[in-house]
Amino acid sequence: MKRKLVALLLAATMVVSLAACGGKKTGDTSSSSSSSSSSSSSSSSSSSSSSSSSSAQTEVKNDPSNGELVNGKFAKTRKITVEVYDRDGKAPADNNNWTDWIKKEMLERYNVEVSFKAVPRWTEKDQLNNLLAAGEAPDICYTYDYPTILTYANMGGVLDLNPLLSQYKSLLPNLWAWLGDENIYYDQDPKTGTVWAIEGRRNNTYRINTFVRQDWLDKLGMKAPTTTAEFEKMIIAFKDNAKKLLGNDASQMIPFMLTSDVGWTAAPIIESFMDPNITDKELYINGFDDRKFTQNGTKEAVKLLNKWYNDGLIWNDFALYANGDSKSDDLCKAGYVGAFIQNYDYPFRNNNDSINALLAKNVDPNAKFVAVNCFTDKNGNYTHFSYSAAGDRKSFFPATNKEPLASLLYLEFISSPEVVEYLQIGEKGINHEVLDGGIIKTLSIDKEENFKYSWMGGNNIDLTITCNGLRLKSADLTRKSLAYSYEGNDVNDVANAMAVAAKDAVLPKNVNVGEIKAEAEGTDLTGKRDATFSQSVVCKPADFDKTWDNGMKEYMNAGGKAIHDEREAAWNENFGSKTMIGQ
Repeated sequence: MKRKLVALLLAATMVVSLAACGGKKTGDTSSSSSSSSSSSSSSSSSSSSSSSSSSAQTEVKNDPSNGELVNGKFAKTRKITVEVYDRDGKAPADNNNWTDWIKKEMLERYNVEVSFKAVPRWTEKDQLNNLLAAGEAPDICYTYDYPTILTYANMGGVLDLNPLLSQYKSLLPNLWAWLGDENIYYDQDPKTGTVWAIEGRRNNTYRINTFVRQDWLDKLGMKAPTTTAEFEKMIIAFKDNAKKLLGNDASQMIPFMLTSDVGWTAAPIIESFMDPNITDKELYINGFDDRKFTQNGTKEAVKLLNKWYNDGLIWNDFALYANGDSKSDDLCKAGYVGAFIQNYDYPFRNNNDSINALLAKNVDPNAKFVAVNCFTDKNGNYTHFSYSAAGDRKSFFPATNKEPLASLLYLEFISSPEVVEYLQIGEKGINHEVLDGGIIKTLSIDKEENFKYSWMGGNNIDLTITCNGLRLKSADLTRKSLAYSYEGNDVNDVANAMAVAAKDAVLPKNVNVGEIKAEAEGTDLTGKRDATFSQSVVCKPADFDKTWDNGMKEYMNAGGKAIHDEREAAWNENFGSKTMIGQ
């Protein structure tokens, strides 16, 4: 078993280096605030000053905080509020062991009093919009949605971080060491130099996997699928053998689980229909939507889903439940689902309450989902897109933030290696135990008295806002410990999922051409996209082309075409006839 695990871990080529990304930009200080000291005194005044006074002036002049910090701390207590996602967990998102610890540490280190503002995870965009519009947003906000930030930045509602970063860089060594210029200036406008947000960093870039019921395959004497055709054959076999697989619950059979977020829960299928040799230009121009809605090939992928739906191979009610609803997970845990697509580690999340752990406990000790690569592109490979190490959650400061230095020091604190490690592995004996070689094994929080130690998102991702993914003392220890981060699950299944997600994965490139104004002006593009996806899957095959084309037309007329055209013009302005970055 150990040899198999080592082989799987070696096959998983994730980015886990703790070294900072290579710097490619520097801050533009042309828009900096006034200098950190007042003008020089007149010569007569200067001549009457004592040498000690001159020394003190020099210290103030070289102090980027303008004397606000004394021995690294504010002389007068400062107060800031910080956003935190609320996932309705076992402990309140804004009141738990971790938030208490952060408050204590920030007060001791910097004399900064921190309070937290909980924002529902699955409606965070809408909630954040409401808070910004009302002038009630936390001092430190974060979101995955950059256009939301741009919308308020263009109305004067967001602070430009560029002059602040330039002034206070020497006070932020951990922030710079972790993110580097690559992430800190990832969104810097190449024309104006403005920096509206700082991009977090992903410490592993695994994105998404296809999962199938291994025990069902075993019962039917089938091997795991390795091609699209074999996947289809498998889900047909699941449907045809519902009685054998589910007994009296045969009517509950769902061969393939899809959700209303079709672009995510069918991503490997969609990406397999795209040109594996797609140019950076085409990918960028059609890349505003991260669900690949307007990419060439997506329509044909959805047509296949439409066929499967009408053949009774896809959950009939998938379109009725909004993103974030637990219904699809509940059906997987009940043992009714044969295959699904989700985050690369999805069936292992929540440890003993995970899909696989509950299947084994409540359905069959042998029941489990395993990750497979099966959706082949035209070249026979498993081309799919991973995450970029840059381009995670974007931290920004609303214009109502009156404590920008204290807020930057919070990001400095939350980027510190020892802070990240504590928040990610927690308390020994409660959140983790240490195995041979220093490997960290995560433990479940099952006792009510320990609920305050529950994670705020996996490994406290909702608190480590500049770091997404386990980050320990070394890349090797991180990789090994990651496989042991899901108590109640087979470590070999986790290692296999990592290897599957890494195979033939394509890392996205950053195309920074400045602001695309149309991206902040579209009218409910996400809603129109999701509606078109779902309606095109459930319609009659004869109506597919009409349904898809009408939905796409509505989407493009609502702002999609304007985004496409502005992106194309921006590419041409910056790269001319080149079709690839770095040509």
